[in-house]
Amino acid sequence: MGIALRNASYSPNIRERMDHSAAIFDDDGRLLAQAEHIPVHLGSLPWGLAKTLEYCDREDVDLEPSSMIIVNNPYIAGTHLNDVTVIRPIYHSRKLIGYAANKAHHSDVGGKVPGSISMDAKTLSEEGVVINPRFLIRKNRFVRSPIDALASASRTPKERVGDLKAQTAANVTGERRFLELVEKHGLRTFQQACRESLSKTEHLARIRLSNIPSGTYSAEDRLEDPDGHDIKLRVTIIVRKRELQVDYTGTDRQVLNPLNAVYGVTLSGVYYVTRTLTGDDIPANYGAFAPIRVYAPEGSILNPTHPHPVAGGNVETSQRNADLLYRAFSNAIPNKVPADSGGSMNNVMIGGVWRGRGWAFYETIGVGLGGQSDRDGIDGIQANMTNTMNTPVEEIERSYPLLIKRYELRPDSAGSGYYRGGSGIIRSYQATAEGTTITVLAERGRNPPKGLFGGGPGALTQVVLYKKGRGRARRIQLPIKTTVVLDKRDIIEIRTAGGGGYGSAKKLQRQRQVRAKL
Repeated sequence: MGIALRNASYSPNIRERMDHSAAIFDDDGRLLAQAEHIPVHLGSLPWGLAKTLEYCDREDVDLEPSSMIIVNNPYIAGTHLNDVTVIRPIYHSRKLIGYAANKAHHSDVGGKVPGSISMDAKTLSEEGVVINPRFLIRKNRFVRSPIDALASASRTPKERVGDLKAQTAANVTGERRFLELVEKHGLRTFQQACRESLSKTEHLARIRLSNIPSGTYSAEDRLEDPDGHDIKLRVTIIVRKRELQVDYTGTDRQVLNPLNAVYGVTLSGVYYVTRTLTGDDIPANYGAFAPIRVYAPEGSILNPTHPHPVAGGNVETSQRNADLLYRAFSNAIPNKVPADSGGSMNNVMIGGVWRGRGWAFYETIGVGLGGQSDRDGIDGIQANMTNTMNTPVEEIERSYPLLIKRYELRPDSAGSGYYRGGSGIIRSYQATAEGTTITVLAERGRNPPKGLFGGGPGALTQVVLYKKGRGRARRIQLPIKTTVVLDKRDIIEIRTAGGGGYGSAKKLQRQRQVRAKL
């Protein structure tokens, strides 16, 4: 499904960065399998499917054979407006037997800025077009109204139509392969195999949870509000009787800017962190998550109420949540938990008008991973809740009025330690057209990634504007959450955070001194 989506898509964000995810469900909406795609997408897809089916039942939308449903409302689909979800009910002999679903990040869905993720949106509708569950396909024919709604709102309508068609191709691929298995083994055998897979996965997940010492463990972290104050995130995890309870009581209230993360995003963080700590040999299906219970107070920044804006919560608050959970687990299983990663997706959204047409570009930039108990952190990689590729320099310069002036690992950005953190990245963009609007949404500008057990912090995120003039360019330090308009030849540079170190660097230094004497 993922390969079909990638190969058929129009936008570099999906075709090159692979900012999409795919999954298969049974007739009860239980996750059977997922691709190795984007954690923040995948963890929210089961919740989003359940909410979509509830909406369709309530609004008398019948998921008929040969149809597909489209939705991007985050309070139903589970992430943010740019992520468009497409769902295909799978029928066999006129009986509903499962669902194919995928989610893809569309580079622009309207809103106040190119790329659609602005920091001054006050409501969901200011972030772009909102689509509640409705038919995208009926009787295997496209329904024009949702396509037109998405395309007309976007600065890049042709990309939106092409990417939507790629999403339908992915679901058709999933349906075909699903039915091939049913035809080969028979429906009864297939469904029995699915039930046994879910049951055995749950049993294995509970065994792995029982290996974590029973107890109650807590942690706090800070999310950086653009107005200068910090937003508190707090979690308490309770491990007992082969179950995991996650409670976010004590987390700050929802805010008026887009840093709110809908409940589906919060779930994604819990599922991701738990999977990394319990073993990737556990199949990624409903059974793996059945022993987990999550509570986030309604009206908090991790479970906001409609219509609070949420675009940044999906990308940045989700990253803070992952580091927060790791910090809590470090009290229980210190040898398995890394120090803080660079902790940001470092979202870059650029656009304007070029050659008489609107354009919009979106990408995220990697960071350094935190050091671990047996290894250094990885340099320059997408961390935790994102799992995308980078956008090749050649693709950017071919498709947009941009030049990439620097792309390299960031010196001296890794946290020190017995095992050092990973290094961040320096990436800079030069505008080759007038009136280019760029929005940067990042984290770790005030609060550095922390080390563990004596490890040092990673470097802070920085955003620098080089304003071109007649003489030497002026260097202007910008906030890490900002929107600016670039003149031709202006350069904006993002320096991402490094990972925290693990263990004391002094211990490593002493060992090196001893080796040198020997």
